[in-house]
Amino acid sequence: MPSRKIISSLLFFICLQTSFSIVSAQNIDAYPSNWFANMNYNKVQVLLRSTSSDFTKASVQVNYPGVALNNTQHFENGHYIALDIEISPTAKPGNIVFSIVNGGKTSIFNWPLLPRRKNRGTQFAQGLTSADLVYFLMPDRFSNGDSTNDKIPGLKDQSLNRSEIFLRHGGDLQGVANHLDYLQKLGTTTLWMTPVVENDMPDRTEHGYAATNNYKTETRFGGDKAYLALSDSLHKRGMKLIQDVVYNHFGRFHFLVQDAPAKDWVHQWPTYTQTHYREQAVFDPYHSEADAKRMIDGWFTTEMPDINHENPMVEQYLTQNAIWSVETFGVDAFRVDTYKYCNVDVMNRLNKTLLDEYPKIFTFGECWVDGVASQAYYVENNYNLPFKSNLKATSDFSLLFGGIMPALNESNGWSNGVIKLYNTLASDYLYKQANNNVTFLDNHDMTRIHSSLGESIPKTKMAYAWLYTCRGIPQLYYGSELLMKGISNPDGWVRLDFPGGWAGDKKNAFTETGLTNDESDFLHYVQTLGAFRTKSSALKTGNMMQYIPEDGLYVYFRYDNNQTVMCVMNTDTKSRNVNLSKYGERTNLFKSGKDIITGNIIGSEFSIPSMSMQVIELIK
Repeated sequence: MPSRKIISSLLFFICLQTSFSIVSAQNIDAYPSNWFANMNYNKVQVLLRSTSSDFTKASVQVNYPGVALNNTQHFENGHYIALDIEISPTAKPGNIVFSIVNGGKTSIFNWPLLPRRKNRGTQFAQGLTSADLVYFLMPDRFSNGDSTNDKIPGLKDQSLNRSEIFLRHGGDLQGVANHLDYLQKLGTTTLWMTPVVENDMPDRTEHGYAATNNYKTETRFGGDKAYLALSDSLHKRGMKLIQDVVYNHFGRFHFLVQDAPAKDWVHQWPTYTQTHYREQAVFDPYHSEADAKRMIDGWFTTEMPDINHENPMVEQYLTQNAIWSVETFGVDAFRVDTYKYCNVDVMNRLNKTLLDEYPKIFTFGECWVDGVASQAYYVENNYNLPFKSNLKATSDFSLLFGGIMPALNESNGWSNGVIKLYNTLASDYLYKQANNNVTFLDNHDMTRIHSSLGESIPKTKMAYAWLYTCRGIPQLYYGSELLMKGISNPDGWVRLDFPGGWAGDKKNAFTETGLTNDESDFLHYVQTLGAFRTKSSALKTGNMMQYIPEDGLYVYFRYDNNQTVMCVMNTDTKSRNVNLSKYGERTNLFKSGKDIITGNIIGSEFSIPSMSMQVIELIK
């Protein structure tokens, strides 16, 4: 007959097993999934989600040295509890145990407190400067490095067809990691990819801008492990990582939409209301409040519900996710999608919190707006207005559409052609740091530059020479360095596969197999620009001086104490003569120069052909 002590032990073991089985049955998830010791941001809100419909009725206790549970919040949706915990500097890494009591039963949930990353600001969270050059790509369309993750059972979109522009093609993060050498040959220092978080939508998942879980890397890209490995590979090469984030909206199948803790996590309207996309309604001194509300609170599309930034819990969720991403994956900078549709006061607070934790972190926003004045409103500027943005930079749409595009596509006149490029740059006085702006020629939403310029190779060469030499942080879009073409109606045509990214591709840009002579020549042209910029202090961090264009001839200089680079752009229909003495403020110490593309020495007087650009390193 078993002893009373053995029976008691067996009963305790059975009860313990029962309580642990509740945890398994409830399938509790935490957001954030963990935190880090010794962080400045030490008051963390942990959102617990369970499959149990009465989970929110539970009480929670925390017993961990240096960790205090300050508050527990409950929701109308029974699946959620929010824990406001405070982590003191004395708290050591380990598993913080949440004891969850519900219906007389106790379950245990372990929430990891991890050591924080080392070498902040030197090996991660480094930020960006004008010395960087960004390569922007779509992982699904760049290269397939692991065919085993092309389809993942259970995800809604099971498409895989490279011949269809709106379906998945199978590219992934391993494919990107395999070709970092190629990026560096272009002068690339920094990688930016379209969002890599989970995108479990029914279709159009190739772009990633409809997140369904901000704390999970897309498994079809290789998941968290592949993302961390790519980040490590970049940093070992001295390169940087930009994470593309979306604060404006979730994907319609995000769990915070399909199973929201409360109705006020996304903006609700009596009937579907879409933003009108006109940013003027935000800062127009005569604006209507109804117009301003629709601009910010209206949904981007039916598939992208608008996030309610006015809900403090939502703001904290987004802020913590940004910090968690930096600490988990070693992110160096953020690009924020659809920035102009966000609540800018909330964005300011989020930006400040990131900078408090990571003083070198750099954030730039997508502010697709009309004109420099509107664009400057969203970044650090010299305006005397009630609202002052702390955003470091924006993608420079104004310089693209109001500058280089008309310079190369319009006939020259008093207010047309290359003078628009000059005038747009002359408005840089509106910015605190115009050199922070990210300059570009095309991206995943717009017609590729070669198509925008009528497939003119001379014009496209001019565009790239300008991009590599103008002020700002230049950004390339994958494949355009190969003269890839595409009109953005529909956008799938500007998101085609990078040649050579898939086994069996007849054309391979990585090995330069199967390229046409024009493609090969243009690639080498861009690589030459990249090699020069990599070593040029004047282009990376120097000053800029521009001269008023005359009859389509536009001259500007990049210079510092060690180097002067003269950039001559001839947008006229005939060749033009250039004399260094005309630009004496910058040339009086120099007698000649070297064309950085050809290596030819250029004298104090020279002729430049029509529709061409020369980049000349001046020689004393």
